[in-house]
Amino acid sequence: MPSVGFGLWKVDKETCADTVYNAIKAGYRLFDAAADYGNEKQAGEGLRRALQEGIVKREDIFITSKLWNTFHAQEHVKKVTRMQLEHWGIDYFDLFLIHFPISLKYVDPNHRYPAEWMGDDGKVHLEKVPMHETWKAMEELVDDSLVKNIGLSNCQGSLILDILQYAKYEPQVLQIELHPYLTQEPLVDLCKRWGIAVTAYSSFGPQSYLELGMGKTAPSLLDHSIIGAIASAHGKTPAQVLLRWATQRGLAVIPKSNDHGRLVSNLQCDGFDLTEQELAAISGLNMNYRLNDPVNIEPLLSIFA
Repeated sequence: MPSVGFGLWKVDKETCADTVYNAIKAGYRLFDAAADYGNEKQAGEGLRRALQEGIVKREDIFITSKLWNTFHAQEHVKKVTRMQLEHWGIDYFDLFLIHFPISLKYVDPNHRYPAEWMGDDGKVHLEKVPMHETWKAMEELVDDSLVKNIGLSNCQGSLILDILQYAKYEPQVLQIELHPYLTQEPLVDLCKRWGIAVTAYSSFGPQSYLELGMGKTAPSLLDHSIIGAIASAHGKTPAQVLLRWATQRGLAVIPKSNDHGRLVSNLQCDGFDLTEQELAAISGLNMNYRLNDPVNIEPLLSIFA
């Protein structure tokens, strides 16, 4: 799995195909998708164009996607995975993650897709599906060659340790919100000890959430004086410093940008090293400031309590 990829969260359907195509031309080889993002068909169109033009081969590209909360029951996992693969126009995912450790009532894709969080009545409806059932169904995806690797997203240590007790195929990757305001060192350390790779999302912290009306209660990391001073010292952008802070510590990152210049710049974040003092200064900004928390949707979904 490449250490720097392109995240497809909030990439508009209208521009997604061109964005993926241009990102591949710029050198991106990892794309992070999900059923919930609602743009997998368009992303697949961009990939298909690059494949047809011979820019890359399928084996050159690492595609990550995710199982949404409404499909956790064993009888739904394989069906929806096949549908997502069809949307992409590919035969397998390189990595498939459980998007959240939350099971919601099934929604038929013919009725509404993506299903999102709420039912037709505007309320959240939980479903009693234990994680061991969902994980077994994920393992069957590997056995059927629909996915090469399986993993988790938005999970804490206790659930990871539980899955490790019964997993035939252990989680290969954990994807979590991680940035200097939410460093999550104990969770990262746990994953390293168990050999689980970590992918950090929302690397720019509040910046990723401003368009959603969130993240306004903390200063921008891109404008932070500490980040700016380090960027100036290395002749880099604040965004490149934030990404390098993660990748230099062995984490993968999946930033997205609709601006081609920033898209290229983000990919070039590994051409320098931060000092130990600089890494520590950035980590010192931690305030356990979590932005992506389902408790804001429904108090019963306090998975990070």
